[in-house]
Amino acid sequence: MTDLSSARVAPPSVRPTAPTAGPSAPPRKIAQVSPWLGEAEAQAVADVVRGGWITEGPHARAFSDQLNHLIGTPYGVLAPNGTLALALGLMALEIGQGDEVLVPDTTFIGSATAVHMVGAVPVLVDVDDQTFQIDMNRAAAGLTSRTRAIMPVHLFGTACDMTAVLDFAVKHRLAVIEDAAQGIGVTFGGRHVGSLGDVGCFSFFADKTITTGEGGYVACKDQHVYNRLRLLRNQGRLDRGSFIHEAIGYNFRMTDLQCAIGVAQLARLDQVISRKTELLQRYQAGLQRISAVRMLGAAPNAGHVPFRCVLMAQDVRGLMTHLEAAGVETRSFFHPLHRQPGLRAWSASRVEGMHLDDASFPNANYGWDHGVCLPIQPTLSLAEVDFICDSIAEFYGV
Repeated sequence: MTDLSSARVAPPSVRPTAPTAGPSAPPRKIAQVSPWLGEAEAQAVADVVRGGWITEGPHARAFSDQLNHLIGTPYGVLAPNGTLALALGLMALEIGQGDEVLVPDTTFIGSATAVHMVGAVPVLVDVDDQTFQIDMNRAAAGLTSRTRAIMPVHLFGTACDMTAVLDFAVKHRLAVIEDAAQGIGVTFGGRHVGSLGDVGCFSFFADKTITTGEGGYVACKDQHVYNRLRLLRNQGRLDRGSFIHEAIGYNFRMTDLQCAIGVAQLARLDQVISRKTELLQRYQAGLQRISAVRMLGAAPNAGHVPFRCVLMAQDVRGLMTHLEAAGVETRSFFHPLHRQPGLRAWSASRVEGMHLDDASFPNANYGWDHGVCLPIQPTLSLAEVDFICDSIAEFYGV
């Protein structure tokens, strides 16, 4: 799930270290996202430039090895972004023309367009009304003879109920493609998300817990799937320098420039998670007095590395307007996929009897009507969190 059009990068000279708490005047602007990039990333990129090898090379290998260690899978390949990581994973599992894939209705559209890219059809499933993860009690209604896979999306920095997903997949003989775009550092039942299904797909877009600007990863456990991933991402060859192409493949590579940033970002992952947790606790303390809002947290049996501070709020559009006027950038929930004009027309024409009416997706609609995302990047100060909480309290007259 890749999102956000206005991510900005703080120059290394401005924010080279983690921000410290302290009193401050109300800010003029609190960005929704401000990637934490500093001297380590700048030095890593400079080293690559001076070394003269800027396409995939030693930093790509190091980044991939470290990701495998973190996620807990023996294999994985880099991809240009999260959407293409999903498409690559689907192709490696031989999901293609005419197949159907169950996808939650609340997710970034890239989850569905990746299915579209490989010629398959996303069949939409409503989400749970508490966690806004895919509702496995509703998944069976989307099954047909053409259903080949299910794509649980680990939304907002916590996890789907993977026990239910995997049991369902075994029962109905489905492949499992985990969309873990927002899931770096997140666990379910003690295991890192992306390691439980057949493939797990990650994004390193500018708003993610670690970033390479753009970038993605596909993790897997099966060597046959891994070899297919290697062929598909490298023009149908296992060895980069060869002009013998064993299969039809494409260019799904990253650069060593990006991967050098990724290695530097992974080195501070524990610090990023600790800081995000501290900020979330500050939000919890500041918002507990306001009955008009409810914070989303960890899903059952899941960890939580907050991708955003996510609220269910009364009069959410009014609240967002109030916060924007105070200088706080906000984001809504993802627009339900069944309401997306292009996807709606395309899917309905390909699946007989597909229901895309609002009545079939009450919880996704509720999330859109009441959900708001607040900033929680590591560069945020505690004083800024206090300012946001006070602004929310002001709106509700608390």
